[in-house]
Amino acid sequence: MGSWLMVSTALQPVTLTEFMQLHNIEESPAWELLHGQVLQKPMPTFYHSLLQKHLVRAIDNTNSIYEAFPELRCILSKNSVVPDITIVHQRRIPVANQPIQGAPDWIIEILSVDQSVTKLIAKIQDCLAEGTQLGWLIDSQEEVIMVFVPDQPLLLARGDMALTVLDEMALQLTPNQIFGWLKR
Repeated sequence: MGSWLMVSTALQPVTLTEFMQLHNIEESPAWELLHGQVLQKPMPTFYHSLLQKHLVRAIDNTNSIYEAFPELRCILSKNSVVPDITIVHQRRIPVANQPIQGAPDWIIEILSVDQSVTKLIAKIQDCLAEGTQLGWLIDSQEEVIMVFVPDQPLLLARGDMALTVLDEMALQLTPNQIFGWLKR
């Protein structure tokens, strides 16, 4: 599958319909469709998985109307994305084994060493354009969290700065707390 995908995307863009018919797009790590390009996510590192685990737990422990899921596919109008963490309102959780239809309410991406910052920002911006209310891009190397909110300038959160979360969520986190999870 991998070599066919590489050859296919090099020749011509793939449509969402074509992509969704491909076999094994859910293999680990998952495949995504971004602007006609089929891309496989990198294999997560230990620190990546540790941040994912702690963030999902912290978000779900708020007992809000939102739930967090690691690596859950979201189907946008032309793209198929698998955010590191997808946060959606409870009413949007599929009843069957299906992806989320539409952009997540909140998207969290954790930058891996071999990932393109530009592609992750583009993914977050695509989600914001389709209804996402909040995006975080976590860079553990620089210990900064880029906070994306529609129609607002990019915020670079560091140190003990309170991070923006969804309005209906009682969650207080700072970059220092999040990066502290990596310092065991």
